[in-house]
This record gives sequence, C-alpha cells and structure tokens, in this order.
Amino acid sequence: MQRSALAPRKYEIVFEALRADIESGRLGPGARVPSEAELVERFGASRITVGRAVRDLQARGLVERRVGSGTYVRRPARASGNECTFGVLVPDLPDIEIFEPLVQSLLSCHDAGPHAFVWGGGESSPAGRAAAAWKRTQQYVARRVDGVFFAPLEGLPRHDDTNARIVSALDDARIPVVLLDRSVYPYPRRGPYDLVGIDNRRVGFAVTEHLIGAGARRVGFLGCVDAAPTIAARRAGYREAIETLGADPSLSHAAVPATDRDALAAYLETYRPDAIVCATDRGAAQLMHALLALGRRIPDDVRLAGIDDVDYAAWLPVPLTTMRQPVAQIGEAAMAAMLERRAHPERPPRDIFVQCRLVVRQSCGAAAE
Repeated sequence: MQRSALAPRKYEIVFEALRADIESGRLGPGARVPSEAELVERFGASRITVGRAVRDLQARGLVERRVGSGTYVRRPARASGNECTFGVLVPDLPDIEIFEPLVQSLLSCHDAGPHAFVWGGGESSPAGRAAAAWKRTQQYVARRVDGVFFAPLEGLPRHDDTNARIVSALDDARIPVVLLDRSVYPYPRRGPYDLVGIDNRRVGFAVTEHLIGAGARRVGFLGCVDAAPTIAARRAGYREAIETLGADPSLSHAAVPATDRDALAAYLETYRPDAIVCATDRGAAQLMHALLALGRRIPDDVRLAGIDDVDYAAWLPVPLTTMRQPVAQIGEAAMAAMLERRAHPERPPRDIFVQCRLVVRQSCGAAAE
C-alpha cells in the first residue's frame, strides 16, 4: 500500500513531538532528552527512526549530545550574552497581601527588562503548600534556571524542614538564591544567602515611637506568638521602644486577642491600653472591627497603627496609620542583588534593607503629615 504524500513519516512524528516538548517547556533548557531506548518504547519506532529525529533536533540547534552522558536541551541563544531565566518562588502569595505587589515590582523593575521569569506560589491550599513549593523547586532545578528569588514559607511546624530542603537543593544545583522578606532559618542563624526586605526591628521601634510621641503610654502589641521571623523582629523593636522611651512596660508581654470578642473585652478591662501596635495591617483591620463592635472609639479610646500599608489600609472604617513597605524599591534591590551575586559569587552574603515610610492617618490620633 502506497503511503499518502501528505502523511508524515515516522521520524517526523518523533521530531515534532520532541520539539513541542522543548518549545512548551516540558523539556526545559538543560533537561536530559529521553534515551533512544525510551523513545523507541514511547513511539513504537525503530532506533534508526528515533536516531534520525534526534539528529534533526541537533541540526536545528535545539539539543546537544554529550559523549557518555546523553542528549540535552540546549539553552536558548542569548542576544547579548546577559539574558537569564529566573525562578520566583513565593508559596504564601495568597495569604500575605504584600507579596503580590512585591512580585509584580520584581518582574517589572528596570533591570528585569532583558530577563525571563518563571514563577508560582500559592497554587495549593495552606496544608499542601510545602509539598507544592518543593515540587516547584524540583522544576526549577530541572530547568536549570539562572537564579531563584525565594520568600520562605511561614507558619510551618517547628520540625518541618521544607525551607532548608529547598535552598539545599538549589545549592546542590549551583543556582543562586536571593531571599525575599525573611530568612530561611530562625533567628539568630544567618545562612549564606542575600536577603532583601525591610529592617523589621527598626520598623517595630519606629511605629511604637510614633504612638508614644502622639501621647500613648500604655501600648500593646498584636502579633502571633509563633509567627514568622519578621513578626518576631517587629515585636522586638516594639519592646525596645517601650523600654527606652518611657512607656508602661506591663503590657509588653500580654497577648492581644483580635478575633475573640470576649477575650478582647477582658484584655481591655485588665490592661487598659491606650494604643496598640499591630504587626500587620491585616491584624489591625481585624482588631479595628472588633474594637468598634465593643463600642471602643478609635483613636479616642485606643490608638492603632499597623505595618505594610496594604491597599485597603486607607479604606478601613478608621483610616489606618501604618509603615509603608516600598515594594518597588524592594523589587529593584532584589534584582540588583541577584545580578551582582551571579557576577560575584564569592562575595559574602548581605542583608539589604529598604527604608520604610510612616503614613499617618486617622487611627493614631496624630495630625496627618
């Protein structure tokens, strides 16, 4: 039976299938192409057929053969020799409002122009987030990205080593890592990675100092006891301000409940705070609604201030005074750190802190600046 002139030959079918895998990213740059034996089994073709298809891929510059190792997807040709592909790994993206604008600023900053990004975060429920982050890390390693921007997971059980496992895998693959917002390890352990964010201890001090300057003397702190290192650092800055600026220290070790109305009413009765520093704007929003439901006036009865300046901070029932995270500058600083790390891998790791700005609104009782 004569083959139709329009029907593709067997080696063309193999060639087109492998080319589609490469162009779609299923076989990323540096990935190993299945062996001839595996291709024979996959396509039901002879070794001669699959060998011809692979040779055609090599002739097109899509793959390269390595003697004694196999065939691998070639990295795309670079127009200037400087373009890179970076991975962005932010597993807690849905739960922390500051992360979405931070990632967008990273992708759109000036130095990002010639580079490509692959990114993900928050694709699964919180319970499955650690496993999803590890899977994404394996994909980045397989694709041999040129660097990874990583915001470590928070709220993990103390025995969970997912964050350390992720950076260890990237280290083994010799992929540079720049941390966003927080360290991989609990304080005081440092780790060998550049970190870009804000000085959370200084921010906690500054916002507390502002409330004391506005007239507060009994200042509480709202933040989870076993929260991320960023929250612990903000609490440390708050306590330092309480100790050095003459405020009443008796509230500094008492937990402020935000969502339990009965517990909050008991806290207010026992400690009689005239101001509360909230570790995040989300916590400040929850606390504000609870205080108003209990009939407390803001700022007349209780002054409030938060940290982050998320989108809705100015639109709360009482506009919120807060420390603004400069996400555009953080994105720029993170990209600059990555490019410098790639150019000078031998340099010591750095903490790069971007300056925050206090945004004064009605909740603190001070006049807006």
